[in-house]
Amino acid sequence: MRDIVIEKTHVPGTRSSSELKRRLWRNKWLYVMITPGILFFIIFKYIPMFGLVIAFQDFKPFFGFTGSEWVGFKHFKRLFTEPDFLNILSNTLILFGLNLIIYFPVPIILALMLNEVRITFFKRFFQSLVYLPHFLSWVIIVSISFVMLTMDGGIINELLVFFGFEKVNFLLNNGWFRPVYIIQVIWREAGWGTIIYLAAIASVDPGQYEAARIDGASRMRQVWHITLPAIRSVIIILLILKIGDVLELGFEHVYLLLNSMNREVAEIIDTYVYTAGLRQGQFSYASAIGLFKSLVGLVLVVFANYLAKKMGEEGVY
Repeated sequence: MRDIVIEKTHVPGTRSSSELKRRLWRNKWLYVMITPGILFFIIFKYIPMFGLVIAFQDFKPFFGFTGSEWVGFKHFKRLFTEPDFLNILSNTLILFGLNLIIYFPVPIILALMLNEVRITFFKRFFQSLVYLPHFLSWVIIVSISFVMLTMDGGIINELLVFFGFEKVNFLLNNGWFRPVYIIQVIWREAGWGTIIYLAAIASVDPGQYEAARIDGASRMRQVWHITLPAIRSVIIILLILKIGDVLELGFEHVYLLLNSMNREVAEIIDTYVYTAGLRQGQFSYASAIGLFKSLVGLVLVVFANYLAKKMGEEGVY
């Protein structure tokens, strides 16, 4: 008697949808954990993007988005034709260059140094010591610097006088604004920046160091030929992300250091947005500047990621 085989009819999408449901249920707590982060980005990052339309309007809060007059690229033309625009842009780029050239390598060097500390107690102590400033606000950091650098009893000027030098007006001198700025950035952020690098170093196979020691490699040789190549991809990714912040230096820090005497070198795009845009109620103008900053950052991130991929490195995406 001939066997009769009955084939089940496969409904397209049924298997894939059931598999998706099983995966969602299996990882349900993971999705619950990431939900607050997703909601944060949706509410505070993506939804406000619809408000960028006011950059092309003469926005009046009373009339709202729909009733305000459409002016096209008027605010962008005003930005690029402002007499102080080139000075503000150059100040921003110079401070970013200082961050990139001076600050960016510091967490890497600090992580390499901490990794070489073999006594666990001292390693944890120094880690905690360099992490601590990150949890202080810029108001506190700048206030401490003010107390140390002021000409009226500041410890730095008192030491200069003690050693026979004249007092220096660090806070009102144009030439000292940028050094003070970058020192404060290193002081507050360098320790916190070592976390990712130390995590990357911890993933290196200890057998590689053991083999290098057997071959007679010194500690510096091990760092140069094993540790640095192991964290190279992390360095590249963080560098790409850093480049995206070329015009995003942060408002609070620079604003606290800004005064009428150093404005020529201290005024950056973020502080200009606040003074010329928000304080005077020019919301459309401020939005146009913000959109310009975002577009520049996006282009640079894409370009830097493209170069990284061309060089054989792992990019951000």
